[in-house]
Amino acid sequence: MTPSVILDVLLDSVHDTLELIPFLFLTYLAMEALEHTAGGRTERIIARADKSGPVVGALLGALPQCGFSAMAGTLYAARVVSAGTLVSVILATSDEMIPVFVAHAEPAGRMLAIIGFKVVAGMAVGLAVDMVLRALHRAGDGHAHIAELCEAAHCDCGEIDAEPDCEPFSPEALAAGEKNTASAAAHGDADGHAHGHGHAHSHGASRGRRAWHIVRSALVHTAEVTFFIFLVTLVFGFVIEAAGTDAIAHALGSHPLRATMLAALIGLIPNCGASVAITQLYLQGSLAAGPMMAGLLVSGGMGLLVLFRTNRDMRQNLIITAFVYVVGVVLGLVVAGLGIIF
Repeated sequence: MTPSVILDVLLDSVHDTLELIPFLFLTYLAMEALEHTAGGRTERIIARADKSGPVVGALLGALPQCGFSAMAGTLYAARVVSAGTLVSVILATSDEMIPVFVAHAEPAGRMLAIIGFKVVAGMAVGLAVDMVLRALHRAGDGHAHIAELCEAAHCDCGEIDAEPDCEPFSPEALAAGEKNTASAAAHGDADGHAHGHGHAHSHGASRGRRAWHIVRSALVHTAEVTFFIFLVTLVFGFVIEAAGTDAIAHALGSHPLRATMLAALIGLIPNCGASVAITQLYLQGSLAAGPMMAGLLVSGGMGLLVLFRTNRDMRQNLIITAFVYVVGVVLGLVVAGLGIIF
């Protein structure tokens, strides 16, 4: 492997990782804010989101980037979104397929047909997963588990709750504070005025500490996951480069069933090179529509990689990964069997 190839893989890994940082940071920031300020509203938000989550997730996954799959992996690890929503995002995510189509100046209708198939598949499978899990009473307890995510990362999120003055303001507390301040002012109580002024400063400082703790926790989470993603992406980048597109094309040019299963396996590789190789081979005519669809359905960007990093239940992670793989293979065989051409 030449120095120029090594540099290219390194730069590609840095580029792919940097693209995810805003998505990861905003996700963790939102989760921390929910955990420490929303209170009981969090559970109501989750309950409402579960119903339409797979539909929204599939639509977001269709956008030309893999940031939403990383967000979905994180949100599922904290049980903010359902398993069906996570699956729908992964199946709909196109990763690098759209840029490759654009670079080859392919007809937009052809690309949109593939994206549409992935979106519909994501919605249908995601809704079915949630429906089955609810019927089996395995859909979770309906509560967010953001605190467990913090404990696993050792980000000292608990310091926020340890602050004595960091309780969220309720309308009743605010009204009481205003009443006390007004009463002190009416009686010309200088001490009361000073106390009210100091109390306001105390709450202002508390809000500042709370905001800083939330931001700091989000930064810690983001840094840890980003570093992990970079290392894994770099390793798989070298693996794909060492294997070469020609070797991949030769392996995928075998028996249709074997090609479909292998394409889906390649699609699971958490690196943009996997979806690029599958798309290019399809556009060159070296890969049939069935194996191509199988590979792109499971090519959910960094979603599964983030899931393995953030979700401590490894058995659950493996089941979700295996399920996504099986869905990709089955739908790929359906496309091949029906003779669908994109």
